[in-house]
Amino acid sequence: MKRKFTSMFALVLTGSLVLAACGDGNNDDVNENNNVGGNNNAEENNNNDAADEGNNEASDVNVGNLQLGTGSTGGTYYPLGQEMATVINNNIEVEGFDLSSVSSGASVDNIVSISQGEMALGMTVHLPALDALTGDGDFEGVAIDNFGFMGHIYPEVMQIVTGADSGIESISDLEGASIAIGPPGSGTQAAAKLILEAYGIEDGDYDAFEEGFGDAAGRIQDGNLDASFGLLGLPAGSIDELAVSRDINLIPVSEEGLQYVEENSGYEALTIPADSYDFLEEDVQAITAYAVLVGSTDLIDEDLGYDIMKALYENSGDISHPQGEFLTEENAMNGSDGLPLHPGAERYFEEIGVLE
Repeated sequence: MKRKFTSMFALVLTGSLVLAACGDGNNDDVNENNNVGGNNNAEENNNNDAADEGNNEASDVNVGNLQLGTGSTGGTYYPLGQEMATVINNNIEVEGFDLSSVSSGASVDNIVSISQGEMALGMTVHLPALDALTGDGDFEGVAIDNFGFMGHIYPEVMQIVTGADSGIESISDLEGASIAIGPPGSGTQAAAKLILEAYGIEDGDYDAFEEGFGDAAGRIQDGNLDASFGLLGLPAGSIDELAVSRDINLIPVSEEGLQYVEENSGYEALTIPADSYDFLEEDVQAITAYAVLVGSTDLIDEDLGYDIMKALYENSGDISHPQGEFLTEENAMNGSDGLPLHPGAERYFEEIGVLE
């Protein structure tokens, strides 16, 4: 049985969704925006007009104000998400379309924001997305199903960074240390806690900093942090930058640790080659999962979803970020197992022949 992560975040999520169900959620926001200065008859007419237009109300309302949730500014999601949004904006043939990439708490935060109608698109590790569907993990007791898979982005690799002079040589040495475990609601934090648990290190056994890799890198550089976990692309530019100003190491996950992680999650083993970074002298054992794009089925209809996919995948070569190289038709379905496809993405993937 897969281990479940419980958190106060899930409790907050539960309360938010209950409020939404009581009339303070997405539908009220949409109706208010559509009916400022109106009345009940106007609302009824608007609803009829929307139906006559082929159920395109969601894209009509939101097409000029869409948001793509990324992650913290020092991670991979944020700079890559900015370029993805730019490529989509520059190449989509939808009048008035505008997509903004925004910093966020990453995986779980993005899915929650989609569920509450605050974001139309979000970047996430595929494993929290699976948990969201079933109400497990950080979503325990609160299933979310108003999103669909919209394509693979890049492989995520957990990289555990520490100062070379920290005296930390293994994960077991992190007991009692100061550790950046990632923002609340991020895939990094969930995976970091799982890895630490594999070595018998629980909450309270270390000084936790719930922040993104950018802030954590600054603390490591200044000698104010022992280690930082980060689900990042490989190689990660932020790690290269840190290595310029401070001697650092990557801490491996042992075979015993890997066995525990694989038995209690969907993460898999991956070897970081020594030539990934100039400072590495040997290969480093790590874990990996897929970064994927998910989209709201409330705010993005099939036609708009198709247009977004077409703009992104046919022009992904314009993305300069190193992880942009993985945005290809050949990789498009990676991380999709178990996730519902967004209707627009499904239509596009069928058209290009990667989905039968």
